[in-house]
Amino acid sequence: MLVHWMWLHLLKNLTLRQKKALLQRCTDPEQLYQADEKTLKRIEGISAPMVEALMQKDLRPAQKILDDCTEKHIGILTYYDSGYPGKLRSIHHPPLILFYKGTLPDWGGRPAIGVVGTRKATPYGLRISRNMGYQIAGAGALVVSGGAAGIDAEALYGALQAGKPAVAVLGCGVDVVYPAANRDLFEKLEQCGCILSEYIPGTRPDRWRFPERNRIISGISSGILVVEAPERSGALNTAHHAKEQGRDVFVVTGNIDNPLCTGSNALLDEGAVSVRSGWQLVESYESLYPGVLHRFEEQIAQQAEPAAPIQRPAPKAKPTKKPIDNRKKSNYSVLDRENKSYTPEEQAILACLKSTPCPVDEVIAATGLPAQRVLSLLTMLTLKGAVQNHPGKCVSIK
Repeated sequence: MLVHWMWLHLLKNLTLRQKKALLQRCTDPEQLYQADEKTLKRIEGISAPMVEALMQKDLRPAQKILDDCTEKHIGILTYYDSGYPGKLRSIHHPPLILFYKGTLPDWGGRPAIGVVGTRKATPYGLRISRNMGYQIAGAGALVVSGGAAGIDAEALYGALQAGKPAVAVLGCGVDVVYPAANRDLFEKLEQCGCILSEYIPGTRPDRWRFPERNRIISGISSGILVVEAPERSGALNTAHHAKEQGRDVFVVTGNIDNPLCTGSNALLDEGAVSVRSGWQLVESYESLYPGVLHRFEEQIAQQAEPAAPIQRPAPKAKPTKKPIDNRKKSNYSVLDRENKSYTPEEQAILACLKSTPCPVDEVIAATGLPAQRVLSLLTMLTLKGAVQNHPGKCVSIK
């Protein structure tokens, strides 16, 4: 019964890992609740403190939360429910219970892309984040974010402006509006998308909850996009969770002189993929979701703040890709004629690259340069617009 799930969720002196291990040994929480002390001690791997915690049999707090959720129209998902995000089950510490407001998406029907970044974003970062959310959603993917001010909120607004649902994962109860300025956003998400949290209703937004929450954003997602993140930020924490969980990490390359971009730019050295449009990111998953995703590179006509309108670039006709006829021809010859600022080391790297993605390890081997030096040079070439990053730690010439 749901009350027994809530009972287990609320039990103190048991870690999330211990609770998950107990569920793997028992049919469900009701079986744990019904077990007496002698039965519990026979469970493999259970310790005396765990038995003591499980002997707390009061269901009243759990029932009160269920009643509150019913009154506030808050939905509840357990780890075994079909509506529980499938990808989230695979992480090290998945929540046993999720609370939500709004309508749950079809988690497996399309890729979910987490968009994260700093709260104190530049006007450029805010504009790019909203456009990325708009383009990602318009291309058929699901936008997920943290619901904070700044980059998070703009990405969610962008998805909603595309007429698509989006998901905000909170570091507080789903009935707590934080920050208060996002009340309008949360109301829109309830109508088109959902708000999600592992915390019981009424839980305040204590600072330590947000790093804990970040594992859920990445856990739900196929990939994480970082837009403007300083050296120390929650967005980097989310990106590191994503790497540990085997998710892709994408970055919108920022100004190298801007401290707000130091952390996000540094992710490129760690193998993150630089992207310039939502479709460039989404097309990485096109083969995994045939018929679901489609090219969409339209931009929002105007940013939320009238003072920072988005300029529409003139449409460019994409040239038809042709195979390289002369393999001996230098791959960087055209770029070199246009830009004489490449150093000898950069030219050596460009000479190894082709228009098709090549593993970074092969570039390192071909140049004979130290690995860290090659990674640093590739970052600079990406910033100069000469090199493009691809999933799987691959690069190509532009």
